[in-house]
Amino acid sequence: MSRLPPLIALSYFEVAARTRSFAAAAKELNVTPAAISHQIKALEEYLGVDLFVRHHRRVSLTPAARGALPELHEGFQTLGRAVEKIRSYGEERLIVTVCAEPLFATKWIVPRLHRFYARCPDAEVRLQASLHTVDRDRGSVLGVADLKRAGIDVSVRLGYGNYPGLAPRRLLSLDLVPICAPELASTRAGIESLKGLPLLCDGTLSRLKEPYGWKEWFQQQGDDTGALRELRFGNGLLALEAAIAGQGVLLGSRDLHQAELSAGKLVVLADRPLNCDQAYYVVSAGESLERPIACQFRDWLLEEAGMLAENEESR
Repeated sequence: MSRLPPLIALSYFEVAARTRSFAAAAKELNVTPAAISHQIKALEEYLGVDLFVRHHRRVSLTPAARGALPELHEGFQTLGRAVEKIRSYGEERLIVTVCAEPLFATKWIVPRLHRFYARCPDAEVRLQASLHTVDRDRGSVLGVADLKRAGIDVSVRLGYGNYPGLAPRRLLSLDLVPICAPELASTRAGIESLKGLPLLCDGTLSRLKEPYGWKEWFQQQGDDTGALRELRFGNGLLALEAAIAGQGVLLGSRDLHQAELSAGKLVVLADRPLNCDQAYYVVSAGESLERPIACQFRDWLLEEAGMLAENEESR
């Protein structure tokens, strides 16, 4: 490749040739007309060819300049696009896209995000909530292509851990206990009394082929369920609001409802957890793990889960 002339001289020439005016080029580039004239004169001497014909109050292009202008203009546009790609990479290197099921995203990740931002103040977490993060059965497989196609850096899955190539790490177990509003709890005692109450169902768990719900909870207690008054909701957030409003008893996770339990909006009606085979796993595609911000967020999630385990042990 032959040695190129100075880029600034070429850029000044491209604008002056496109506008057919040193004055217009100076205005566009925010420099003086004398600066434009100086750079173009230096370029002509460098190339050994005239680029402009100087008239009394105007300039015109020489054949050499007319022939070079289209490709030079296209070249600067291509160069500009390349620079923007580099700049956008720099801007996006601190952006991490995260996806989790609605209840987990809202009740577990969001209340803790301030601690991640304290660690990474320049980061931008783009949090998505989707029921597609819930495995329907043990045979459900999530691969690298699925995560890349969705544009997700880090995902929290509710399932069985069958995620080849995604470096799955178990985040939280899924243990469910009956919880309800305090005023509802004060009127009932014992397992039998639960059957007389509306039993709220999180539709997220009903998506699973291997169900974990009220029927399984009663069976674990050695109780013949019989007919149950179940009220089903599309996701855990809706079921939670119904429980807070005193509309029934919810089979829910202490971890995900900790804020409501601590505030006294909900109480544990029976401290007999239903231990589910599913758990929450944090996964990430290999390419995302090469991005420091994705690694930091994934590690932060695991640390937060560890802190939660420590708090549980200290009670």
